[in-house]
Amino acid sequence: MVFIAHLSDLHVGSMSFHEELILDAIDKINEMGPDATVVTGDLSDNGYYQELKQAADYVEQIKTPLLVVPGNHDSRHLGNECFEELIKKRYGTLKIKNQGVKIIGLDSSEPDLNSGKVGRSQQEFMEEALKSASENGLFKIIALHHHIIPVPRTGRERNVLSDAGDILMSLIENHTDLVLSGHKHVPHTWIVHETVFATAGTVSSFKLRGKDIPSFNTLEIDQDYINILLNTADGKTCPLAKYENRCR
Repeated sequence: MVFIAHLSDLHVGSMSFHEELILDAIDKINEMGPDATVVTGDLSDNGYYQELKQAADYVEQIKTPLLVVPGNHDSRHLGNECFEELIKKRYGTLKIKNQGVKIIGLDSSEPDLNSGKVGRSQQEFMEEALKSASENGLFKIIALHHHIIPVPRTGRERNVLSDAGDILMSLIENHTDLVLSGHKHVPHTWIVHETVFATAGTVSSFKLRGKDIPSFNTLEIDQDYINILLNTADGKTCPLAKYENRCR
């Protein structure tokens, strides 16, 4: 079984950020010992250098292989120029050794804009990575900040990818198994043409809707199922969704 932690939207620097929440989540993840951890953007709130530096300090405490992509907040105030220096490359791949899983990270942010875009060059990179993974029989995961499919309970749709239709078609045509995103602060899953889309909530801020509480997702992937669990800040873990694994 492959075990992955998925957290998003730390919002370091926001008045709604609470350090104890991210430290507690990191302790839980390190205790769980996943095969990899994926962070899908908005590590900072304003993209300021010091915010990204502080976020990098938190991320470095995660004791697992790591894939991190930026969010729209990380690309404010020249944060797009600081992200690679302080944290990680803005897009790339992570192969989980001996587990047959390839995670492909994309940068969907644009400087000083809330809306997102993958763009043609990254789309080509993604398609080539997906085809290579398919040829090697790997389970294929895409990670990016912006959602591709609208998320319920989030009000009027404003910030879906501007090229969502083209990216969605590429994902489906290349038989992507799982897509991880953040941005809306609401945990949710969809399945479209056998591709699972899982959105994580905010792990360490109180930028929340209704009675939601901070959370992160964990994923258990075995030969038969993709099991997505919600881990909330009150210490509870509950099922979010379970789907058949078509990549057997």
